Amino acid sequence: MHQPYGTGSMYQLLDFKIHGDLRGNLVALEAGADFPFAVKRVYYIWGTSYDAIRGKHAHRQLEQVILCLAGSCDFVLDDGCRRTVVHLDNPAQGLYLRHNIWREFTHFSADCVLMVLASEHYDEADYIRDYALFLHEVAHD
Repeated sequence: MHQPYGTGSMYQLLDFKIHGDLRGNLVALEAGADFPFAVKRVYYIWGTSYDAIRGKHAHRQLEQVILCLAGSCDFVLDDGCRRTVVHLDNPAQGLYLRHNIWREFTHFSADCVLMVLASEHYDEADYIRDYALFLHEVAHD
């Protein structure tokens, strides 16, 4: 892990321990030890074209760890003050996102497979899908 789960940064890259030998590699993830929440939902994304833009939203409460299990893609992250791009291409690393972070992801390699671990069950009311509303909410948070 790069640092404790702080609130000062909009994201954190988590380095997971690889257990491997001549037979291959294994990464085991445990809530509380490898990331700071219990998993209530898991979903995965694949078969996305290179120039597609997914995401385009923020969450009011939800936290996530996003893993690129195969291939690569880019995440554009925005906390309302600054934007940054994070490239994911390592299945032993996770992108930890707190709530109130606008995210868009794109530049998917043909073999890209993303898996998302979420702190909450799906709740449409938790989504902020309008960027202007997102900016308003984070300015008044």
